[in-house]
Amino acid sequence: MNFTETPAYALLKKHEIFLSDATISSLFSENPDRFREFSCSVGDIIFDYSKNLIDRKVRSYLIKMAEQIGLKSKIFDMFDGVKINFTESRAVLHTALRDSEAQSIKENGRNIIPVVRDTFDDLFRFAESVRSGTYLGMSKRRILDVVNIGIGGSHLGPMMVVEALRPYKTPLINFHFVSNVDGTDIKDTLKKLEPETTLFIVASKTFTTGETMTNAATARTWIVSKLGEGAVERHFAAVTSDVKLAAGFGIAKERIFSFGDYIGGRFSMWGPVGLPAMIAVGERHFKSFLGGAYLADEHFKKTDFKDNIPVLMALVSVYNCNFLGIESEAVLPYDHYLRLFPAYLQQLAMESNGKSVDSDGRRVGYRTSPVVFGGEGTDVQHSFCQLIHQGSHKILCDFIVPVFSHNETGDHHIKLLANAIAQSEALMCGKSEEAVLAELKSIKTPADKIMKQLPFKTFDGNRPSNTFLIKKITPETLGTLAALYEHKTFVQGVLWDINSFDQMGVELGKQLAGKILGDFKGTKKGEYDSSTAGLMDIVKELRKI
Repeated sequence: MNFTETPAYALLKKHEIFLSDATISSLFSENPDRFREFSCSVGDIIFDYSKNLIDRKVRSYLIKMAEQIGLKSKIFDMFDGVKINFTESRAVLHTALRDSEAQSIKENGRNIIPVVRDTFDDLFRFAESVRSGTYLGMSKRRILDVVNIGIGGSHLGPMMVVEALRPYKTPLINFHFVSNVDGTDIKDTLKKLEPETTLFIVASKTFTTGETMTNAATARTWIVSKLGEGAVERHFAAVTSDVKLAAGFGIAKERIFSFGDYIGGRFSMWGPVGLPAMIAVGERHFKSFLGGAYLADEHFKKTDFKDNIPVLMALVSVYNCNFLGIESEAVLPYDHYLRLFPAYLQQLAMESNGKSVDSDGRRVGYRTSPVVFGGEGTDVQHSFCQLIHQGSHKILCDFIVPVFSHNETGDHHIKLLANAIAQSEALMCGKSEEAVLAELKSIKTPADKIMKQLPFKTFDGNRPSNTFLIKKITPETLGTLAALYEHKTFVQGVLWDINSFDQMGVELGKQLAGKILGDFKGTKKGEYDSSTAGLMDIVKELRKI
């Protein structure tokens, strides 16, 4: 069943007619207590969704829709290890990585908690040895640079966490992240490094990911050319499900950290894939990061839907997308350390819910994942926010706003806060012709110029936004925030009746690239359309292959 098949969906479509003449501003005029009624909190995070074109009735119908689709039981299915990744017949248990209270969580009838705890013990032990300088490279020198080689979830998640928690990072080690198969990525990184003091972490679930293994091979050749074959053992660690392949690469068994099929790539930063972050911030802060996520998990499982932040995030998104036709979402963190958060969420949302086939294999008749993009405030106010305010597309914005900065400097942060809050107000209120006229008259603008400028200075307003007001970005609040978005993504998938946990669309390009690569290398010949063949011929001619 999808959301369009519920009785509440029909009621929502009817009520939509009554809201057609309303504006977000008018809903505030009718209800002075609207902020209190349309906001909720968990830990040090307040979620304000009052600046959406939603009234009490819409909210109640949306919640009924979630109930009628069986969301509550599906939430427990995920936490209980039911194989909700139905296309790959896998459980989805990244939440087990952050549940420090659990005694037993079963996957395929096996309690995975002892393995999870033992793996964390090994990870923290190794991370601390690198942080403290007791772990030495081939030349008996401490590690000063850690290079994570991965792609997708094995890259975006840990990179985002290391950057977001920079105030908690050890100053003694530099961190680098390589993902692109473009040789410039790895070569530019290697130029900055000394082999004697560099540790590479190869993060690939299968240890066969093309881009990752190409970069890993280049890093291996570099180490061997400088320090000899024996250095691979000391200068590489691996995060993978295939211990055998990692060992065959030359990595010492005690530095291969494995995880099960129940941990999906874009949900994997909480465990072994988070090794760079464990080294960066240490065991105590990484456990706080996990604890923040666990707080979100408990909130998600136990809180009534009317106050349940990830459920409300998803319902607001689905309402904007599927009822109001708003098909893009912008994530706008007003914190420099969170500047990589939009890219992390882009993969989380669009790889998870960028699907057009439901659980029965039928093509869906409605929009699924919105297009997600973003950037840090206030930079975005001088780039794409022009389109958000006055463009022909309406875009739902999420403003992420820490009340306190790690770097309080003069009045910088209070100005940042003023800008963030003003943006959501401006999107909602706009600027009427009357206000523009009054403003232009007040500065004695000639009458003929007033009429020319009027349409360009008018803002429609009535554009939706959510605001996350966070006391401060800490390991705990970052963990909570990231987990809230994970659960939002899951709820959207349930409503749309799609599998949020596979990524079949990633595979086709890889298959075709393999075929074309074989042709370039002369190992196989394929049939191609005239455009593909023409482009390949030019490449062959220019590269003399």
